[in-house]
Amino acid sequence: MKIWLDGGLRDMESARVSVFDHGLTVGDGIFETVKAAHGRTFALTRHLDRLTRSARGLGLPDPDHDEIREACAAVLAANPMPLGRLRITYTGGHGPLGSDRGEHGPTLVVALGETSRRPDTTAVITVPWTRNERGALTGLKTTSYAENVVALARAHEHSASEALFGNTVGRLCEGTGSNVFVVLDGEIHTPPVASGCLPGITRALAVEWTGARETDLPMDVLARADEIFLTSTLRDIQAVHRVDDRELPGAPGPVTAKAMRVFDERSGDDLDP
Repeated sequence: MKIWLDGGLRDMESARVSVFDHGLTVGDGIFETVKAAHGRTFALTRHLDRLTRSARGLGLPDPDHDEIREACAAVLAANPMPLGRLRITYTGGHGPLGSDRGEHGPTLVVALGETSRRPDTTAVITVPWTRNERGALTGLKTTSYAENVVALARAHEHSASEALFGNTVGRLCEGTGSNVFVVLDGEIHTPPVASGCLPGITRALAVEWTGARETDLPMDVLARADEIFLTSTLRDIQAVHRVDDRELPGAPGPVTAKAMRVFDERSGDDLDP
């Protein structure tokens, strides 16, 4: 396995980041996960644009898109696989053992892991913890992911693949690594970015391609929605057949099934929409 680290390809065994890297010591970093099929990335431009927005939100220097594109191409060429999770990580770099940053500059890592196509349906749970829609990191894809690790572990304990959060005012927000959509009376709705959710790349495309509406939704919408589905880079659009103890028989329902077909067709026609 070859990994890109700070300017070039390295063997996995020799690719090492300092124990003083701010991404490790204080979670001062950002990342993107990009789907790569047979060495070809999907929506890379959108992912790089969001990486830059996240960097600016943390006060990091703008990442060099040309270098990252070169890194992605090199890693994909060195590690051929049918379907991969391409991970771009960009941190504050070597720094002191505190919140202040050092002066060494950022660290860039691009790595690839093999994955498989997701099932058409999945189970989810809700969790008692909240997303802070007014926090300093709201809307940024940072490496401060421990909250998600805990919630996802809870989901796995309940035979589910995802955990859904509300925000501090009790509105539906997002999953640990996905956005959530509901179907009400034949119309598709998803929480607005103001809810505190991450502005997902697949979420944006699903809204654009299906005509979904951004709607402020209470948590109890999950108990009455006709259909529920998730979106993310590696899920694309995935129907939900169970939320907590509620079964949704026949998932994917007709609206979700159509959305899945539309997404497959549109994403197949344009790899960088």
